[in-house]
This record gives sequence, structure tokens and C-alpha cells, in this order.
Amino acid sequence: MFLLRLDGLSDCIPHTELPGASKLFADLLYNYARVAKFYAHDPFQQASYAAAAAAVRYPDDRRAAMAAALAGQNAPGELLTRFAQPGTVAVVTGQQVGLFGGPAYTIYKALTAAKLAADLTARGISAVPIFWMATEDHDFAEVNHTWVFDGDGRTARVGVEAAASGQRPAGGYVVDPPIHALRAALSGFEYSAAVLDAVEQAYQPGATMGAGFRSLVLDLLKRVGVLVLDPLDPAIRNVGAPLLADAVKRAPELKAALLARGQELTAAGYHSQVLVEEKTSLFFLLENGERKMLRLKDAECASLADRAAQVSPNALLRPVWQDFMLPTVAYVGGPGELAYFAQSAVLYEKLLGRMPVVLPRACFTILDARSEKLLRKFGLKLTDVLVKKDALQASIAKQLVPAALEAEFTHAASQTARSLDELGTSLQAFDPTLAAAMAKSRSKVLWQIEKLRRKTERETLRRDARATADAAYLRGLLYPEDHLQERLHSILPFLAKYGLDLIDRLYAEVKPDCRDHRILTL
Repeated sequence: MFLLRLDGLSDCIPHTELPGASKLFADLLYNYARVAKFYAHDPFQQASYAAAAAAVRYPDDRRAAMAAALAGQNAPGELLTRFAQPGTVAVVTGQQVGLFGGPAYTIYKALTAAKLAADLTARGISAVPIFWMATEDHDFAEVNHTWVFDGDGRTARVGVEAAASGQRPAGGYVVDPPIHALRAALSGFEYSAAVLDAVEQAYQPGATMGAGFRSLVLDLLKRVGVLVLDPLDPAIRNVGAPLLADAVKRAPELKAALLARGQELTAAGYHSQVLVEEKTSLFFLLENGERKMLRLKDAECASLADRAAQVSPNALLRPVWQDFMLPTVAYVGGPGELAYFAQSAVLYEKLLGRMPVVLPRACFTILDARSEKLLRKFGLKLTDVLVKKDALQASIAKQLVPAALEAEFTHAASQTARSLDELGTSLQAFDPTLAAAMAKSRSKVLWQIEKLRRKTERETLRRDARATADAAYLRGLLYPEDHLQERLHSILPFLAKYGLDLIDRLYAEVKPDCRDHRILTL
């Protein structure tokens, strides 16, 4: 594997050139001074990590309780041993427990956390990577499927049949995973048998979404090494109960701080990632197998504190709860998550008195030999593919028009423009009113020539079935369903195509200090 450097195509693409990048995320990466008031640390300054580590106050009894809980969810090993030692900090990341591991960026998050933990340890800050499985989330429709591609680049959705019931935490669903559909999609790849074996071992009969996810992630990352944490574990919830009890009692104060922070973000030209209103609740309640939103009046909140182990935090409070239970030095997240922290910062200040460094996960688009060849052939950059289907086809069609015919169009447009300009000059001397009419007619005439050029391009593409297939292949691999590759495709087809050791090769390419989206060719 090597970093791609093609003519006109950089191996690193600023996030500002990708679709959907928010202003807040862009400034966190490239103009930190603009967002410094919303975060505690600049993620691209080494001193930030030492400062965040020094701010951690993690009582021995809490460390011992969490070490025991983690030991119940992970196999014995050096990471568990090191976590139990005083002074060790955690690099945390997390994700919903998507079927078969969810989108590829789930793995990229874990690899980034593992690489940063290793880097910090090498610099004298003992750190372990921990993956927080968001098993509490109750939006089952977001996690009951994954997306894969086959040998021809066709994208397919593979999902489970289990129907959602109420607001049950998604991690607790027992599912019958559609391994047959996954097998059909991956059948054309060299290493599909090894991948399917790993999936079948993880999703044993009777496995829940959370258990299957945990087993698969741990297996795929076994040579890299991460710890996983399932917050539905009663032992974990007991450790975190004091923080939630405090938050429940102080709910009016916390909500007021969030409302004020939302106004600050708006005034600075940003938007709140999570809408907070007067009626917004920070809490859910885990009861009778469901996760129910609590819309309590402020006066009723105090009575809930006695049931804090059953309280589940919302998206803004969750990271604070997490970092109460863990000695977190840094959190690795995606663009949306990192925007959450600009709001959550006020909760960190009031409830925890410290905040970790928040940094972006590694971001990759993987090219294969065919897609690299096609980009060269059509003179395209990756960003030229990250567009709607019609726009990509138009870019490719432009390259297919015979050079002589293209030259004729260019010549005709140039000559026509020159002749019309000369006529306009003469009309200006004869009658300015006619010259004004001529100016309007000039743009219409030139537009008709350009319109005919575009029709010629489309007809050329229509006649070239191979080029149409090439355009479909590029979109299917690089911008499937109008999403960045890493945000839709599972890591599994890549592993089936290149082998399970792709994980190790990707780990080698992770650079925690890289601010950009990276292109990798395999």
C-alpha cells in the first residue's frame, strides 16, 4: 500500500474541500484560535496532551472498579494490566454498535485511538485505547444494517430482519444476522472466506447486537490492541451513578449553561450540533428494557437522583459521564461528534472540572487499481467524484469527445464571440440602443453553442457503454449513495479484497497529527 500521488490529485485533501464539512469542524482543524473558547485544548499541539493528562484526577477506588469491569468485558492482557496502574490515562473513542461493525470509519476511530495511545506512551504518558460501545442508543434503524460492495463495485445494503420494539437499547437486540447475504456480496473476493469466518465466530446464535459487535471488533483489532467498554453493564453504571446523580440535581443550571453556549456559538457564526431548548431533557431512564426520554419539570429531577444507575445521559452529557468513569486524556471523534464537544464543554466545566483533548479520527478514501486508473484516464481528482451522478457523468463525457470535434467547438465559440464583439462595436457607434440589444443576443448565441457542446458530450457518453460503467464503478466505490466511502461502506469488503492484515497496514498509515482526509491506493 502506498500514499497516492497522481497528477492533479493530492494524497491529502483538506476537509474544507469535501462535501458536508461544517464551519466549526473546519476551524477546529485549521483555525483553532477561532474556536479556542469552545474547547480546552488544541489537538495539534503536543503540550495539550501533557496538560490534559496532568488535569486528570482519578481516585484509586474508581480505577479499581473500572479495571474490574473492563476485565469482565475483555480478555486478559497488557492493556488491562496497564489501565489498573495509577497514572495511566485513556484515549477514548466510540460508536454505535452497527451490524457487522458498521461503517469503515468505526475501525478508523479505533485505529486512531490505538495509535495515539501508543504515541503518548512512547512520550512518557502511559495511555491505553478504549472503545466505548454506544449500546444504550435506541435508534435501532441506524444500526440494523451495513453497506458493502461486490467485485463489480455494486453497492448493497445488508440488514437484519428484527423489528424495532419501543425504545429498547439497540445493543440488547438478539438478531439473526444475514450472513448469507454478506457471503453473496463478498463471494468474488480472494479473502472472503477468512472474513466470513470472523463474522460467523462473532455473531454466534443468540448473540445480541452489542455482543456480536464487540467480538468482531476485538477480533479484527487483536494485533493492534484496544479495550472495549459496554456501558449497559451494571458494574459500569454503578461507577458512573454519582456523576449522573449530581447532573440530575443540577439540571436547571446545566440546561441554562447549554442554552447560553448555543447563543455563543450562533454569535460566533456556528450552529449547535444538538438542538437545546427550554423543554430539552438531558436524561433518559432505563426501565423495563427500554430507554425512555425524561421530560421532567426541574422540581422533579431531585427525586430521580436516587435511581442514578438507571439514568442514561443524552448525547451532550454522555461524554462527561464517560470521562468521569475513565481517566480520559483525549477523545477521538468524527466531525459531528467533535462539534458536540463545543456544547458539552460547559457541562465538563461544571461537573468534572476538566476536559480532554478532542481530535479527529483518521479519515481515508481507499482506491483500488481500477479506480486509480480511471481517475488518470479521465483526468479527475477525488473531489470530482464526490458529486451527484449527473455531474460526474458530465465530467467524464467531456473527456470522451474527439479532440478534433472539441477543437471545432472551441474555435466556433471563439470566432463567434469575436465577430459579435466587432458587430457590437459598430452598432455602438451607429445606435447605442441596438448595441445594448446586441449584448443580450451575444450571450444567447454563445449559450446555444455551449448547449450543443454539452449535448455532444452526453451523446458521446451514451455511445460509450464502458465509460458509463466506469462512472458507475467510481461512484460505487468512492461516493456510494452520495456518501463519503468511509461513512457508508463497511470495512469488510476491503478486508475480503485485500486480506485481514489490511488492518495492520491501515494502522501504519494513521497519523494522529494529520488534519486532512487522506487517499490511499491498495
